[in-house]
Amino acid sequence: MKVTISRFDPATGEPPKFVEYDVSVKEAARVLNVLDAVRDTVDPELAYRHCCRGGQCGSCAVRVNGEPILACMQEAKEGDVIEPLELPRIRDLVTDIAPVMAQIAWMNSGCDCTPVTQQDIEEIKPLRECIECYSCISACPAISASDYKGPTIMRQEQRLNLDPRDKGDRILEAIDKGLFSCTTCHKCVEVCPKEIETPRKAIEKLRAEAAKRGLSLPAHKALASLIEKTGRSVERKDQTFLERVPDVIEPEGEVRATVGFFVGCMFNGRVIQPALDTIELLRLNGVRVIIPKDQVCCGSPLIRTGLSGFVPELQKRNIDAFVKAGVDTVLTICAGCGSTLKNDYETPFRVVDITEYLCELGFKIPEKVEGTYTYHDPCHLLRGQGISEQPRVLLNAVAEKFVEMPARCCGAGGGVKSGLPDQAAAIGAVRAEMVKKTGADYIVTVCPFCEFHLHQVTGLPIKQIGSLLLEGYRKQGKNKQK
Repeated sequence: MKVTISRFDPATGEPPKFVEYDVSVKEAARVLNVLDAVRDTVDPELAYRHCCRGGQCGSCAVRVNGEPILACMQEAKEGDVIEPLELPRIRDLVTDIAPVMAQIAWMNSGCDCTPVTQQDIEEIKPLRECIECYSCISACPAISASDYKGPTIMRQEQRLNLDPRDKGDRILEAIDKGLFSCTTCHKCVEVCPKEIETPRKAIEKLRAEAAKRGLSLPAHKALASLIEKTGRSVERKDQTFLERVPDVIEPEGEVRATVGFFVGCMFNGRVIQPALDTIELLRLNGVRVIIPKDQVCCGSPLIRTGLSGFVPELQKRNIDAFVKAGVDTVLTICAGCGSTLKNDYETPFRVVDITEYLCELGFKIPEKVEGTYTYHDPCHLLRGQGISEQPRVLLNAVAEKFVEMPARCCGAGGGVKSGLPDQAAAIGAVRAEMVKKTGADYIVTVCPFCEFHLHQVTGLPIKQIGSLLLEGYRKQGKNKQK
C-alpha cells in the first residue's frame, strides 16, 4: 500500500514536507497499522501517538485526506494522505495538546457537595463520552477566526453546569471562552468518534442559560424581539412572497404530486425571486403547491442563539397551518428552516428539502446552462439533514461545467453573522479562497444566509439551485420555439 505522510522535524530548520511510503500490511489494516509498518520497516524515526488501539483513548487522532480520524479505527486506503491535526506541531504527526488541555474546566465543588440525582446523571451522560482526541478542535472553522476555545471546551462547561456538585459560574466562563462564536455548523459532531452532539446538547443549552440572565448579544436580543412582534426574522420592506402568490398553485399538465410549501423568512421578505422560481420549477414538474398564508418563522434563529422562549408558539402555529392545509409533505428551500423543522419539531407530516424531493420524484432534464459552477454545502443541509448527493445530481444535470469544492462552513450561521460580523467575515474569507481555487463563475447553494454571506466575501453571483434549474428549463423552451 502506498501512502503519503507529512513529516516535520523542527531540529532541521526545514519546513514540513510530504513523503510517500510503500509498505506491506494485512487486508483491512488500519491507518495505525500503516504507521507502524512505516516505522518498523522504513523509518524508525517516524513520530506519532498511540495507546489503547481500541478507539477509547483518543491519542492516535490524525487527519487522513483532510479529515480528522482515529488512526486505530480508520481502515487504510491506497493513496491516503496522513497529516497531524490542525494544532501546534511538535514533530511529524505529534501535536502540542497542552494549550487545549489548559482550557478544559475542572470541577469546583466548593464547601458543600449537593447529591447527584439520577436525572442529573442522565442529562450529563451524553456529554461524558469525550475521549479528548481533539478532532473537534482541529476541525472547527471558528477557532482560527476568533478567540473561541472550541467545542470540547463548551462541552465540558455544560457538563459541569449540569452537575449540582459544581459551584463555578460556568455561563460566564463559557462566554469568556467564546460561547457566541460557534456557527453551529456541526462539523465537530461529524468528526467526533463518539458522535457527541455538542452544538445542541452543550452550546445551545449554555446560550439559553445566558439568555435567562440577560447575557445574550444585543443583535440576538433585537432579532428575538422582532420575531415575537411580527412572527418573522426579517423586517417588512415590500410586498412579501406570501402576499404575491395564491393559496394553491396548479401544475402544468397532469398532477404528479402535492406538497405544502414552507417559504422561510428570508425568501418571504428579503430575497423573494428564488421562492417564486421554485414554485414555477415545481409547477413545470407536475407538482401542485399549497401555500398556507399563516405560516411564520421556523424559530431557528431563536433556538441557535438560546432565546427560545417564544419557539413553542411558532412551532404550534406552523404545525397547525400545514395540518389545516391537509398536506402530508412539506417542502423547504432554506437549509436552516428544513433542519429546524426536521430536528426541532415533532410534525405529523414529512419535511423534505427541494433537492431531495426532486430527486425522489424524478425531474425533467433541463437544458445545460453556460458557465462554470461550484456548489457550497450549507451546514444545515449537509450535516443538519444529511443531504449531499442530491444537489450534485441536479447540478450535473443543468450546469455546463461543475467543479467540486470541499465542504466548509462559510461563517453565516449560529447567529455569528448578526452578532459577531467581523468573525463571520474572517471565516468567510477562508471559504472565499476555496471558491477562488475552483475558478468558478457562479456559486450554487440552498441557503439564503449562505447566499448573502458568500456574495459579500467572494463578489461572485450566487444562484439558488431552483433558480438555476428554472433557467435551464426556460432555455430549453426557447430552443424548442426556434
